[in-house]
Amino acid sequence: GFHVGSRSFCPLQFAEPTHRCSLCRSPPVPHFNQQADTMAGGKGKSGGKGGKRGDKAPRKPSNKNEGKRKKRRTESWSIYIFKVLKQVHQDTGISTKAMHIMNSFINDIFERMCTEASKLSRINKTKTLTSREIQTAVRLLLPGELAKHAMSEGMKAVSKYSSSQP
Repeated sequence: GFHVGSRSFCPLQFAEPTHRCSLCRSPPVPHFNQQADTMAGGKGKSGGKGGKRGDKAPRKPSNKNEGKRKKRRTESWSIYIFKVLKQVHQDTGISTKAMHIMNSFINDIFERMCTEASKLSRINKTKTLTSREIQTAVRLLLPGELAKHAMSEGMKAVSKYSSSQP
């Protein structure tokens, strides 16, 4: 149905003069009856508006993308992996399968870091994850030289961020 002011109008009341329902302020007749809905120019149980508005053909999409559904976005680290790859080896590419493997690897490490940092904050009875918890998690999870490199890069990123804040 649709509303005009405070009164509701049933689309079936115009299509069928004998129709009675609660929207027409008369005895109830089910609205989602397929036979009644198709008589009103609707699309049956699959949905659609009930009112009869002339015998217009269904509207065709004006451009090629309008009729298609928008592709669902999936978050990935692939653009960042590719940027780092190009910093290290400009002439080297990466296959889709290898990119999926790298993406899974980064998600796994990220999950482990978050879990470890969360445990550390719980042990210290704090509700805030600070750079200190992340730093300790990195030291605990990553082996030797890799941990040292990660620590220096993390410190550099935090100092760069801190200097940019007012």
